[in-house]
Amino acid sequence: MLDDFFIRAIVAGAGVALVTGPLGCFIVWRRLAYFGDTLSHAALLGVAIAFLLQIDVMLAVFSVSVVVAVALLFLQRRAGLSADALLGLLSHSALALGLVALAFMTWVRIDLMGLLFGDILAVSKSDIAIIYAGGAFVLAVLAMIWNSLFAATVNPELAEAEGMKPDRANFIFMLLLAVVVAIAMKIVGVLLITALLIIPAATARRFAGGPELMALFASLAGVLAVVGGLFGSLQWDTPSGPTIVVAALILFLVSLLPVAALAGAGGKAGASGKEGRTP
Repeated sequence: MLDDFFIRAIVAGAGVALVTGPLGCFIVWRRLAYFGDTLSHAALLGVAIAFLLQIDVMLAVFSVSVVVAVALLFLQRRAGLSADALLGLLSHSALALGLVALAFMTWVRIDLMGLLFGDILAVSKSDIAIIYAGGAFVLAVLAMIWNSLFAATVNPELAEAEGMKPDRANFIFMLLLAVVVAIAMKIVGVLLITALLIIPAATARRFAGGPELMALFASLAGVLAVVGGLFGSLQWDTPSGPTIVVAALILFLVSLLPVAALAGAGGKAGASGKEGRTP
């Protein structure tokens, strides 16, 4: 019989995976992996601000993530630097500021390893409620902007010409990522959030012939990684957050096997006549 804390961990992790799957697809399609890293690193600065101002950690992480996203949009137009250079600047600056700020707050005892790598086994019922409420909101908004965001991913100029407002969709997408980072921080930690966003989506890409199907498969792959990682952590007494990411990696490696590749090719062939191909 499994303990209550283990059941809560599975439920919480599955909730996060269901949300990170579709968002991770857009990160893969748009080659925004470094942006996910930037937001996750900025989360540590949000934690420091939360302790300094004595406010809710999720609110502080979300606020800092939004500021970083807006700063990226602003610097892209003013600084004259490439996107990857700006992301590197913001990512490492936010991470360094967060660590320095935490070091100065000597009156606060902080579990830095828990922040960096998460503690999914410590989630409470209120955490689960926040995860599913926030996740439902993120998925609902994503469904509303799906067409314009996908069009902007495939061809921004055409999306603009057809009046789909790709800039607005892009900004909303960044806000949704900020929400997910704030929610998922306690589950896998600030350093592993990007892995949960990217690896299941990369796995799903091997099998799905259309964008909607890929989003569904990415969520399923994320849930399998969470369940497999937690049972692996229980079996071998390893850290739960990193073990979940290792489980996701194993699923990706399995998807590269010839048998899996043939199955994926068959699924793509069947879906190609029914829905748009993934970017």
